[in-house]
Order: sequence, then structure tokens, then C-alpha cells
Amino acid sequence: AKGLSYSIKDLLRDARLVDRQRLFTAYPAVAGDYHFGSRLALKDGYLFITLGERELSALAQELWTDLGKIVRLYDDGRIPNDNPFVGRAGARPEIWSYGHRNPHGLAFHPLTGELWESEHGPLGGDEINVIKRGLNYGWPTVTFGREYDGGPMGDGLTQAPGMEPPVFHYATSAALSGIAFYTGSAFPQWRNNLFVGAMTPRFLARLVVANGRVEREEKLLLEKTWRVRVVQTGPDGFLYLGVQRASDGTGGVIARI
Repeated sequence: AKGLSYSIKDLLRDARLVDRQRLFTAYPAVAGDYHFGSRLALKDGYLFITLGERELSALAQELWTDLGKIVRLYDDGRIPNDNPFVGRAGARPEIWSYGHRNPHGLAFHPLTGELWESEHGPLGGDEINVIKRGLNYGWPTVTFGREYDGGPMGDGLTQAPGMEPPVFHYATSAALSGIAFYTGSAFPQWRNNLFVGAMTPRFLARLVVANGRVEREEKLLLEKTWRVRVVQTGPDGFLYLGVQRASDGTGGVIARI
């Protein structure tokens, strides 16, 4: 239904869809076509889901709604009892972190287990965050982005007590999309680097990370002008990208590099 965000589990057998289960429905339903998120990440029987604030910025700071949050479930849709807001009056028990604008990427570091996230800012201010239990990531109170008319967002704050800063951000809009840590063997010098898709301008970023921070960035495939939406390590050790090639966003292909 238009306006709702779901998490669906498709059950497959011999490459055929045999059943479908709805694990989660975000609350509340909101009409509109923007800022859905959404990315899924599975680890150790837990399912993490990113949810945009649907252009209702203030709700990213409100715990009664799933908008502008990352939620944590068991992989069958149950809510873990050790989630940070379980038992708090007026709070959604599935919430893991909050203060997010439009998070499009989610991935676990293969060595540390840290949960990394990419997030659209407004005019600039796209973020890379390390997501931790119960923390507030600041939107819309703090941001490195600006209003679309060029003015400051709110009071123009880039930091505030009790709000977690990004580990990396972009001064100009990058429209960060899917992310993945490289775990293949084809490019050993890139092992455990974080790859980040960008849609405006169009590139694939390679981030060298250590100790929970970004040490340096390399922009790849700038000459392709692809809108990179998804990146994954393939079973053959190469990187696979889901991209749109045409200027109007059409021409979708899967590319291997």
C-alpha cells in the first residue's frame, strides 16, 4: 500500500518463490514518495532495517514513530528484549538508533562487527556513520548540510551534546546509496575497505577505514557517470554494482569490476 514501508521475507525453493511473510510494518503510514530509506542487514540472527523520515524531519527525533530510525528485530520479526527502548513508555521497542534523515546503505565490518551506515543529507551533509545501540545521530538538529535555498538548517549546528557525529561527511551532495565492505580475493589490497555508491555526482567511493573512522577516500568510475545504487562482493571475489546509466536514471544494469 502506498505510504507504508514493509520488510518482507520471500521463501525460495529451487529458485522459485513459494511463500512470503511480512516481518515488519513501519509506523505510521505516511503519504508521499520521498525518504523511505531503506536497507536491510542480517547478522547473527538479527535483522536491521533503515527507515527514512519521509520528509517529516522533526519525527526523526521522536521515539513514538519508526520514521528516521534504524530498527532491530530477530530475523523472524520478533523484537529483542535487549533493544534500547524496550519498556520505555511511548517509545517503539524495535528502535535501535534514531535521528536519521534518509539512510540508504547498511553493512557490517567483517572484522570488528561494527554496523556502518550511509545517509543522504539535504544540500550537502551526506554522512557515513557507525551505528551504535540507542544513540541519537542528530537529524535535523545537527547536520553538515544546508537548506535547498542555501540557507542554514535550523540553527546551523554541526554538533550538539548527546548527538553522535558522522565519521565522514560530504560538503556537497553525493546522494550516497548502497554500501559494502569488500571481502573478496580479486583485489587483496582492497580487502575490508568500504565501498559506497553515489548518485549525485556519480561515482563509487572506496573508503579506507580503521579504528571506527575513515582514513582516506578514493573516487572510482567517475568517467562512467553511473548512478551507483548497490554494491556487493560477488561469490567470485569481484565487485558487483547495480547502476543506472542514462541521465534520466534509466538504463539499469548489473556491472562487474
